[in-house]
Amino acid sequence: MVAAPRRNLLADQTAELLLARLSAGEWAVGAKLPGETTLAAELGVGRSTVREALRMLSGQGLLRSRQGAGVFVERTEPLPTDGWDGVLRAEAIAEVVEVRNAIEVEAARLAAQRATARDMTAMRRALELRAAAVTADHHAFVEADIAVHRAVVAAAHNRVLSELFETFVPRLTEALVEMIELLNLRETDREPNSDEHLALVEAIAAGDEEAAVRGSREHLGAMLAAVRTPG
Repeated sequence: MVAAPRRNLLADQTAELLLARLSAGEWAVGAKLPGETTLAAELGVGRSTVREALRMLSGQGLLRSRQGAGVFVERTEPLPTDGWDGVLRAEAIAEVVEVRNAIEVEAARLAAQRATARDMTAMRRALELRAAAVTADHHAFVEADIAVHRAVVAAAHNRVLSELFETFVPRLTEALVEMIELLNLRETDREPNSDEHLALVEAIAAGDEEAAVRGSREHLGAMLAAVRTPG
């Protein structure tokens, strides 16, 4: 039986006891922790103290709470400070990609329905400028990349969607620069994902909604997977 923590700083001490049990291998990565009531009884503290301790360990990336399923082990040792910084950066980028998915997949579908000859000229010109930015710094390359997506959104001919995208652009720019730096994306390929961008534009030009949606979704899905894959 694990000794109950002293009655001061209970949440911190409870978190330390749980961390010790994680480090000792009591629960493996992927395992579900006992419920709050069970842990509270084992540790001699209240459920609210256990809940706060679990929240603290989740904040360190050790645990993850799944709605309606419980609390599961993500890792059994805290990350070093620089590693944890990378996790935080990656999660912030992932949240931006999730919002991109909500905006840009629908924009691709509508663009395949509504794009005009002028819209296609704008998209192809944006592709050319993206290719020309291959020697530019990360920020300039990201701006050229976003110009392609801006042209796709414009071709959807939905003012609200365009307004949402423009409001989102500063956050998107910051996240894409962060992602390039975090994953070293341009180290071996100065113009990453060029084929995917071309395929999206060609699907829109062909009026192929299914291909446009699939291309946009797969591109963003791969991006999300990349930032959420450790190492």
